[in-house]
Amino acid sequence: MRLGIIGAGGISGTHARAAQAIDGVSIVAVHGHNPEKTAALAASANAVPYADLDAFLSHPMDIVAIGSPSGLHAQQAIVAVRRGLHVIVEKPLDVTTERIDALLAEADRVGVKVGVFFQERMIPELVAIKERLDRGALGDPLFISGHLDWYRPPEYYSGSRWRGRRNLDGGGALMNQGIHTVDVLLWLFGPVRRVTGRTATRVHAIEVEDTASALLDFENGAFGTIRATTAASPGSPRRLEIVGTKGTIVHEEPARAALVADATPHRRVLEDFVDAVKTNRRPACDGVEGRRSVALIEAIYRSARSGGSETP
Repeated sequence: MRLGIIGAGGISGTHARAAQAIDGVSIVAVHGHNPEKTAALAASANAVPYADLDAFLSHPMDIVAIGSPSGLHAQQAIVAVRRGLHVIVEKPLDVTTERIDALLAEADRVGVKVGVFFQERMIPELVAIKERLDRGALGDPLFISGHLDWYRPPEYYSGSRWRGRRNLDGGGALMNQGIHTVDVLLWLFGPVRRVTGRTATRVHAIEVEDTASALLDFENGAFGTIRATTAASPGSPRRLEIVGTKGTIVHEEPARAALVADATPHRRVLEDFVDAVKTNRRPACDGVEGRRSVALIEAIYRSARSGGSETP
């Protein structure tokens, strides 16, 4: 299976390492705006570097992995889809559901698959929690909460051409860092019918929030909370708490650095996507699933602006 990579930043390096660990997958081309980074990433994979997107997409390939700034995801994916290519996109799928819907409609028209790198769904401990919930081991769901108390230094934003900028990042602590936790909450407890959210920019000089919280009313009757920040120095482990009528589970993960060093979780997602393409099945996290977290975050942002409750 031939893979092309769009983006030459840190997360695209993770995509490359993930692909190189999968038998039968070869990286054939890399597209990026920074010539030095693009050439270096391509050289590490024995691939061809491209500065021009059309030239890149003309290179023979089967799948495109997109790791560019978030606000470019759907735009670039649509161009790839129209070439008949399957696309797997770094989170979020895009920063608006309007753009995501345009991508999904185009993928349906062409008949190709869209996937999202929501690698938390592949973490063995979370898979085990999901299985226990599905078989009713915790009884009826009561509460779920996700706490993401992380820290990013000022240069994380000031040194980037897109992080913290509304048009390309879409949001801050929720849309960028917290979206994994939002996805996990939705994956474990199902759709949300109503949300009340608050956001603030407490520390960083950015256009979007570095601190957010929300109350969630799930369709299954359970309640949820989420909080996310990149202003809590030095940062603490992400914490999930799941409470049912027959038990409680607490899961903690270390606070992440800005770069993803371990490509194993991404490899699991990419392996699943490659198999889905080969067998013509639905990926574990396809575009429809990827849309749900963005829709919920959009509702939180609307609620923060209006001061009332919103429906995703």
